[in-house]
Amino acid sequence: MLDWMTRNRLYDLARQGQRLTPWWGVLPLGIVMIFGSWLFAFLVAVVEIALFGLPGSDTYVARPPLLAGLFLGLNLAISFGAIILLVWLWVRFYERRSFATLGFERKNALFQYARGLIIGLLAFTTTIGLMAPFGYVSVEASDPTRVGLAALGGVILVFLPGWLIQGAAEEILTRGWMLPALGARYRPWVGILISSIFFGIMHALNPNLTALSMINLILYGAFAAMYALREESLWGICAFHSIWNWTQGNLFGMPVSGQDQDLVGNPGTIFNLMETGPDWFTGGAFGPEGGLVTTIVLVLSMLIIVFWPKQALTSAPVAIGDRR
Repeated sequence: MLDWMTRNRLYDLARQGQRLTPWWGVLPLGIVMIFGSWLFAFLVAVVEIALFGLPGSDTYVARPPLLAGLFLGLNLAISFGAIILLVWLWVRFYERRSFATLGFERKNALFQYARGLIIGLLAFTTTIGLMAPFGYVSVEASDPTRVGLAALGGVILVFLPGWLIQGAAEEILTRGWMLPALGARYRPWVGILISSIFFGIMHALNPNLTALSMINLILYGAFAAMYALREESLWGICAFHSIWNWTQGNLFGMPVSGQDQDLVGNPGTIFNLMETGPDWFTGGAFGPEGGLVTTIVLVLSMLIIVFWPKQALTSAPVAIGDRR
């Protein structure tokens, strides 16, 4: 039933290289790549402060939602794009394999990515659906110029591409490189465990982190590993991760992994909601990812993956004219 976790195309792709990175090399390299991302984020922030001043200072120049979204999206694209570049350089020149072996084969790519977007959107919307009947979510008063149609341009046209790169970068590092490399060199469970824990550690410095937040982050890492392995590809989980973050921060206006979107210069949100229930369920200042509501959604999602027929996950629909 779970043979796809031990015999998998992603492991075969990783073995196409001349060598596989050992665990004692994977962890420090992953940390270096994360610090590289922070360096690029800092450089973009310095440029932004030079142009518009420090937020909260007398010299700060308020920007319209579209321009705010441009800079925040640019920050995400450049900083997390650096992670993608560093992973590619490592697998290309050390492991001696192509970028496609990280789980980016062309077959069914568009279908898997589109499906990942839909599933990710539904998954996070489910967290809102679980909070709403208890009265644990409500509409928050906000600047009308940053909500709804007024923010649509910045939220979708400008900011969404940044999330697409950010989500892909974290998946490429953990599920595209770490998981298959460790799983192929040692045991599949080693790749799943280490990549999941590392994903949690990646967010250890995020504000408002709690014990349950960290558990959920590691649990998400396990879910994402299962998704990638079940699909034998990285396209779907990259899309899922990106749209989950966008839905959380820019569709519903909630904190993303502890980051208050108002404080980080969010260009706006289509709906501006806030958690009003107990922190242990809603996540409090960390956002829904820090609450039991996300634990429930992740566990249910993992069960769906386990019992979902393999062909339904790995095959695109066949057009009527292509049937044999």
